[in-house]
Amino acid sequence: MMDILIIAEYTLLAALAVFSIAAVRIATRRSIGMGLVGISGLSIAIATILILINRMYGIGFCRDIAYALVLLGPVGTIAFARVLRG
Repeated sequence: MMDILIIAEYTLLAALAVFSIAAVRIATRRSIGMGLVGISGLSIAIATILILINRMYGIGFCRDIAYALVLLGPVGTIAFARVLRG
């Protein structure tokens, strides 16, 4: 019998995959603001997926990539917003 935590982890992975598809769909809208929202959501979803992969399979570099995404995602958004503002 599968442990309830393993079932929850796989369910969360499936939900994050659906959210990632939705975030890509949001990012492809014509508005720049919606693009920023979609990319921010996608980076959070991918970082969470990488943390789960690290926890489930013990792959160490996934955690490092996830931390870089979480730290550099907002920095890129702020830089892009400043460039647009002028």
